[in-house]
Amino acid sequence: MTTHPDFGTTLFLGACDVVALVRRKGLPACIAGIAARIEADTRRWNDFDKSARVASHSADGVIELMPIADATQFAFKYVNGHPKNTRAGLPTVMAFGVLADVSTGAPRLVAELTLATAIRTAAMSALAARVLARAGSRTMALIGNGAQSEFQALAFRDLVGIRELRLFDTDPAASAKLVANLAGQGFETVRVCASIAEAVRGADIVTTATADKANATIVTPEMIEPGMHLNAVGGDCPGKTELHPGVLGMAAVFVEYEPQTRIEGDLQQMPADFAVTEFWRVLAGHAPGRRSADQVTIFDSVGFALEDYSALGFLLAAALELGLGQAIDLVARADDPKNLFGLLHAEAPARAMRRRRHALPVG
Repeated sequence: MTTHPDFGTTLFLGACDVVALVRRKGLPACIAGIAARIEADTRRWNDFDKSARVASHSADGVIELMPIADATQFAFKYVNGHPKNTRAGLPTVMAFGVLADVSTGAPRLVAELTLATAIRTAAMSALAARVLARAGSRTMALIGNGAQSEFQALAFRDLVGIRELRLFDTDPAASAKLVANLAGQGFETVRVCASIAEAVRGADIVTTATADKANATIVTPEMIEPGMHLNAVGGDCPGKTELHPGVLGMAAVFVEYEPQTRIEGDLQQMPADFAVTEFWRVLAGHAPGRRSADQVTIFDSVGFALEDYSALGFLLAAALELGLGQAIDLVARADDPKNLFGLLHAEAPARAMRRRRHALPVG
């Protein structure tokens, strides 16, 4: 049985551990649990030391570090975005994260986050739509049917009440994959459409989750109908957009962390004084969300570090509950913290390893 790591050890959750965790808890429970943590953490927005993520861009993609901290815990995520990766059999997005104690700097958790990132992204999308979309929304257009699409569909099913899906992707195989994976998942209709315009027509909610690193215009003004809510997920780095600027201009736009979204989201196309509302202000009651049934709303989602903080907290609690993961010696620790050189004596590391294994049973 795994217990909480002691001062000198770190709990490690590899890919197999995270998959086992999601299977044992159930994907709906994980989506709901992470969404609840995101909502609770967002409500205490001012408790966090926040900054835009640090990014290294190339012609092929981006590699990013996403840090955040409150008074007790520091978290960061390493994540990439390389749309061409699937051609080489690699995921477009790969991630891992760390949770550490602010009081000591000791790393408490290292976890694979590729799967958890998909879950937390969908959880954040559905949380925002639950607040911003029209009450009673039942139909969603899902544009982009790749690795994120199943998670978005299931999160909107459970947290928003979506029962009808209209799908479009430039790759028919992606849509076929999504249809197969959603079979028997409680949707009344899952229909593949011949165009974006067909998928969007009459939809209560439009989710765009495309991967190409390009200034694309997936949704244009003539597609917009009164009362629509748009969940723009794919425009998440400089030079990568999905919505025509005219769509933004006709809507109330909500963002996670404005300084980051102005650089990376669809918002990058708009003037610096274009008005947006940070979503936490709506949850806190400081700003209105949807003002009328006919208003068009947009959640310009780029992903923010607070969501990863919430996801890491969920993973740590669930791993300890289920006895998953293993304790690792991620950082060196000498018996005398002022004598790091002493670790170079032959017996010191082995003696410390035996002591820690005896003190911390893992399973």
